[in-house]
Amino acid sequence: MQKLLLLGDEAIAQGAIDAGMSGIYAYPGTPSTEITEYVMHSKEAKSGKVVASWGANEKTAMEAALGMSYAGKRAMVCMKHVGLNVAADAFVNSAITGANGGLIVVAADDPSMHSSQNEQDSRFYGKFALIPILEPGNQQEAYDMVHYGFELSEKYRIPVLMRITTRLAHSRSGVARREVREQNEIKLPENLKQFILLPANARRQYKGLLNSQAAYILESEKSPYNVLLDHSDKKMGLIACGLAYNYLIENFDDHKVPHPVLRIGQYPLPEKQIRDLYETCDSLLILEDGYPLVEELIRGFMNNGKPVKGRLDGTIPRDGELNPNIIARALGLPDEHGRDIPAIVSSRPPSLCKGCPHIYSYNALNEALLTAGKGRVFSDIGCYTLGALEPFDAINSCVDMGASITMAKGAADAGLVPAVAVIGDSTFTHSGMTGLLDAVISKSPITVIILDNATTAMTGGQDSSALGKIEDIVAALGVEKDHIRILNPLQKHHEENLAVMKEELAYQGVSVVIPRRECIQTVTRRMRETKKQQLTEKSEA
Repeated sequence: MQKLLLLGDEAIAQGAIDAGMSGIYAYPGTPSTEITEYVMHSKEAKSGKVVASWGANEKTAMEAALGMSYAGKRAMVCMKHVGLNVAADAFVNSAITGANGGLIVVAADDPSMHSSQNEQDSRFYGKFALIPILEPGNQQEAYDMVHYGFELSEKYRIPVLMRITTRLAHSRSGVARREVREQNEIKLPENLKQFILLPANARRQYKGLLNSQAAYILESEKSPYNVLLDHSDKKMGLIACGLAYNYLIENFDDHKVPHPVLRIGQYPLPEKQIRDLYETCDSLLILEDGYPLVEELIRGFMNNGKPVKGRLDGTIPRDGELNPNIIARALGLPDEHGRDIPAIVSSRPPSLCKGCPHIYSYNALNEALLTAGKGRVFSDIGCYTLGALEPFDAINSCVDMGASITMAKGAADAGLVPAVAVIGDSTFTHSGMTGLLDAVISKSPITVIILDNATTAMTGGQDSSALGKIEDIVAALGVEKDHIRILNPLQKHHEENLAVMKEELAYQGVSVVIPRRECIQTVTRRMRETKKQQLTEKSEA
């Protein structure tokens, strides 16, 4: 079959297309975004009428994928790790409803928080939900695991979690494709009460989920992705999870590790293989990118006196991304990988793009708040969060999607007035609408600034669910029409915009200000595409 050079994200997407997937749902979030984008741009997916859709948030995407699985089709849902928090209600309950058509949930974790608020480990969610977890160690495994994951899902009628990390998602390697599988026909669940989680039914199905755990462990024991590689030096045994194996072998000539290594790519953990390793080695070193999930479990069921080293005892740093240098130090080997980042690069912060409309919105907001003082602006997740940096120093919080409005409400309830929420158009429809409804019901004296740049800019310019709808949504939620104000965030309109912001900051109720101008990056991209199209048409003429 054909061999392609693919990002890890792209390998997952191509694997899903080739494995007969009928639908993929997601909310864009780095490092998971490219999975869905690849499917959206795939000619094969289009010819196969594969549904590829951005949801308003991760929860709606998870539920749509579950609905496609209900109909017997193979479905995938993709999100970054913090997005799994948003989808958690549907995700955890899907383990009890089970699946009908194959269902894979892809969570892309971000150790070291390259573009995230935390570095939580999605494997804990899979363990919590009691479902199988797959963790590829390279791009080929990522591709192959999608095929395997759909088969595993349909064999046990259970969703499968695939956990990847930033380095795998955004690095490339050659991937050999398999034969393309036909999509499933529509087939309703044999038990039409399967997805009805009334307590009596849920209790029965939860018992079934618990009874399946032994089978999931047996699958892990015989999985091609859990392999014990025996070597001569038994002073230390190594357990390398997912991508950690690549970091390990980079420390040895010809990738020949002298110690026994258990590669882990499927969970629940293969207890028999772990016991075999533990009993034949003097100590264990656990290499996992993320939280010490495996280390904690092994300390629990293998606590027979032999040292178990890893993140918990400080052999591996408790926080941050795993890399070959860290593993070299843990093994007592010379740390010879890579070079120090020059100070001029390492200390260079990100910044708003030149010409970004948010610049002019922050300039007006800062001036409008001069008399009230600092510390009153609650922000959200998006490129506008860069307003926290100099020269703006304009915002005072960034917690989670949608928190700006509800935090501003809580601060106003405490007596901090004026209180301001700054939120993007896509984040508003993701998680801000319910907070605004709370504020309207309470008649909270807050000013909500919805920065409308007509796209989901921070993740590459996907269409925003709010496009062309913001005023209607805001009015429907109960904000008075006289206090829904549209601004043009350009320097030449500064005085006009400043006056509007001052008026709404003085209003003792809920007001919404919408600075609206298209993202400079999407404008540039659209102009480039238009010019390219014109040149193509001219050459064809």
